[in-house]
Amino acid sequence: MRILGLCFAGTATDSRDAMRGFLQEVLGLSTIDVPGIEADWFELPDGTAFAVASPGGMGETGRSIGFLVEDLDSALAELRAQGVETDAVSENAVSRYAHFVAPDGRLYELVDRR
Repeated sequence: MRILGLCFAGTATDSRDAMRGFLQEVLGLSTIDVPGIEADWFELPDGTAFAVASPGGMGETGRSIGFLVEDLDSALAELRAQGVETDAVSENAVSRYAHFVAPDGRLYELVDRR
């Protein structure tokens, strides 16, 4: 598996409106519409993204970090061969991704861009 970088961070919060306002008004970020997601999506100038969802709005993703990979399917096969459970591949207008839980007990994801 070849990790190309970090490409995504996301959070789910009961304070979604306040968080969206903070990101827009204090940090100066703009939301973009991404069909297929239930979150406020902020694309940063370097191509990474930050998403703010409501709890349970996009599944069990209280906090997630995304690693960009060249080939999602082969990267998932490598993880599974090492005994790491993953969920099914999901997709939206900008990427394909799948989640896994690392040894620290936290949720992460592998992502490939369309």
